[in-house]
Amino acid sequence: MTEASLGARALDGQSNQATLCVGIDPHAATLDSWGVSDDANGLESFGRAILEAVVAAGVRVVKPQVALFERKGLQGLRVLSQLIADLRHAGVSVIADVKRGDIGTSLQGYADAWLRPGSDFEADAMTAVAYQGLGSLRPAIDLASRAGKTVFVLAATSNPEGADIQQAKTDSGNTVAGEILTGTQALLGADPATRGSVGVVIGATVNHTRWGIDVDAAPDVPILAPGFGHQGVRIDQAPVLFGTALGRVFVTASRSVAGDSREGLQTRMAEHMKAVADATV
Repeated sequence: MTEASLGARALDGQSNQATLCVGIDPHAATLDSWGVSDDANGLESFGRAILEAVVAAGVRVVKPQVALFERKGLQGLRVLSQLIADLRHAGVSVIADVKRGDIGTSLQGYADAWLRPGSDFEADAMTAVAYQGLGSLRPAIDLASRAGKTVFVLAATSNPEGADIQQAKTDSGNTVAGEILTGTQALLGADPATRGSVGVVIGATVNHTRWGIDVDAAPDVPILAPGFGHQGVRIDQAPVLFGTALGRVFVTASRSVAGDSREGLQTRMAEHMKAVADATV
């Protein structure tokens, strides 16, 4: 029997408390401030330190930024593959932040790489882009349903450049972001096997009213919420931002956890865990 997906576990969790998701973002500047080399060895050192701190603090979900490993070529991808495997072996769920999007067999290829059991990069979830339409993501969502995985579709992102497109109105009068949110709910249908297989990305920096977002209109959709910490949103603001949907939100923080050095990492990790535990509705 397939184990419940990360998304399904969020839907079945505490209705008044979010889940902390720690981003693993080995930016060149971060590696430099940590005093490690900007190469595969530095990536491995940084990733290993985050892994150890995550396990020690009891963090259950992480989100490696794939591009920051990919930039170092094959060696960087080997580090990422091993890191994902080690995290999952330690009981930590991994969201591969790959933001892939395409149609047909190309999208199937992305899904096979990041979600297929036994693949070199098998993760528990992946991020995806629906620019070609939500239906184009069907190969990944179908694989997620079969394999107990989750696909998080970008709806309203935390970067300011996304606002013009994501707030644009469709023929229905809803915004693009709003259409993606309600569209993911519709994709789930009535089949219980699809529960938790598809979620959305909604940045913590986003004004829900301006973006045409009503999280209560998609009650079966887990939410990955970047933008906390370094981007200026406090974790204690999460209940106001997401209301009764808080229990299905993955509060994501990356650079505020990594900080400027390895020193204090465990303390920062514990502080973020406590902040999420204290932020309830």
